[in-house]
Amino acid sequence: MNENRDDYFARSFQYFQKIIKDSGPAASASYSLIGGVLILGLLGYFLDNWLGTKPWLLFIGLMLALFSGFYQLAKTVWRK
Repeated sequence: MNENRDDYFARSFQYFQKIIKDSGPAASASYSLIGGVLILGLLGYFLDNWLGTKPWLLFIGLMLALFSGFYQLAKTVWRK
């Protein structure tokens, strides 16, 4: 009985590792989208406040972030 339980845990752990390994590229693409929006959005916001060009640099930063994030996501999806 104990051998069956150990075998079950070993197989489930191997399957969990496979799922984590396979989801890595998608997680990376989503993190680049979120990170890009945060970093370029904040950069555009602070540059707008400093230069007095509200809301143009924020808009440009967000558009660049969205474009680069979706590009990374598309590369990940179309690679498989």
